[in-house]
Amino acid sequence: MSNTAAPPPPPPPHIALLPSAGMGHLTPFLRVAAMLSSRNCTVSLITACPSVSAAESAHISFFLSQHPKVNHIEFQVISSPNPTTDDPFFLQFEATTRSVHLLYPSLAASSPPVSAIFSDFAVASSIASVAADLGVPNYSIFTTSCRFSCLMAYLPTLLSNPSCFASDLKEVNVPGITPLPIGSIPPPFKNPYHLFTSIIATNSRALSKSKGILMNTFEDFEPETLAAINSGMVLENLPPILPIGPLDTFEAKKEQDEDGDYLSWLDRQPAESVVYVSFGSRTAMSNEQIKELSDGLERSGYRFLWVLKTSKVDKEDKEDLKSLLGEPFLDRTKSRGVVVKGWGSQQDILEHAAIGGFVNHCGWNSVMEAAQKGVPVLAWPQHGDQSVNAEVVEKAGLGIWERSWGWGVGGVVVGGEEIGRKIVELMEDKKLRGLARKVGEDAKEATATGGKSQKVFNEVLEYLTQKN
Repeated sequence: MSNTAAPPPPPPPHIALLPSAGMGHLTPFLRVAAMLSSRNCTVSLITACPSVSAAESAHISFFLSQHPKVNHIEFQVISSPNPTTDDPFFLQFEATTRSVHLLYPSLAASSPPVSAIFSDFAVASSIASVAADLGVPNYSIFTTSCRFSCLMAYLPTLLSNPSCFASDLKEVNVPGITPLPIGSIPPPFKNPYHLFTSIIATNSRALSKSKGILMNTFEDFEPETLAAINSGMVLENLPPILPIGPLDTFEAKKEQDEDGDYLSWLDRQPAESVVYVSFGSRTAMSNEQIKELSDGLERSGYRFLWVLKTSKVDKEDKEDLKSLLGEPFLDRTKSRGVVVKGWGSQQDILEHAAIGGFVNHCGWNSVMEAAQKGVPVLAWPQHGDQSVNAEVVEKAGLGIWERSWGWGVGGVVVGGEEIGRKIVELMEDKKLRGLARKVGEDAKEATATGGKSQKVFNEVLEYLTQKN
């Protein structure tokens, strides 16, 4: 009988995470980093410097204070000498892509050596050569729905035949999935020279070099789309789509002093009596639309918590509530409504028992947070992937979508009377509430021990551990 001791198990992997610009891209990366850290992985968080918004800087600092073991690599991005847009987020996407090659020396010198890179889809084309030089796999993280991801992956093919986006067409066909209404396609996609479009197309062409695509969604939420993309029906050369959502929301433990006022107000409201209104971190409504939304909230008769934003970049958000909404509105609604300027802790709000509905733009993080809590959504897409996401929300039973409202940004101004009616429908539709609750149960099941999403995540980590 041999006395040879069994070899020690391989150490957990070292994973470098590279998000792109904006809170919508940063948030899922911080959540994945927290999940990796909780499984004893070595984690290096790479962030571009400077960040576009104050919210990004604040969340990175808070995250690092809560996760002292996470390494932080900051790198200076090289901005474009000839910018073709004034959108600060698109410019930062491009600058990050342009600068990724600078990361090789610090990643090569890491100890323990890097086992894998988890990078934003927006840098897929440039990170591929860094990962190849390091001899490690790169996993792309998509920060949107699986349905919109299919459109992004197929975009180079669509752009090669411009008639696919002809204005007289009613829909756009992507193999394997139900056709997408032409009105849901982001307007920039119809212009092959737009910076956003070229960023998507360039990175889509590089996806075949990724080991896998991690996605903040879950099987029961987008079953047909996940089945189609993973069976090669959308594109034959795509790596596997790995649904690992809804991602854990570590931020819910933020200190109370900054959030206390509106959370303590929620504590005093009856269960499911408050409609929560938020359009995310980079949507700025026109002043005219803000006035109509305030009118709609008042007409609905429901209690409300409204997180309001007036500029695309929060550092430029200077207008005060009185000049935006008018003192009479604030006086008339002060007993049943709270308006918060700037950033609100969305996870804490959505999981509060007082919240009965969510008026939202359908940014994907917001969709997954609502799904996780089973809160019904009134979808009001503003730009980007949000109309496609709204369709997913409606099909999954999580919410309702009024298509005639079109795109919020640059679209028609929706009247207060109509908004009020739709809020009443959101808050009083018992069937919708039941369906949303079921979505919440499915979401919890997916991420519970032995659940489908948790299983997928664990399999990725097991593969990387064995490779070590």
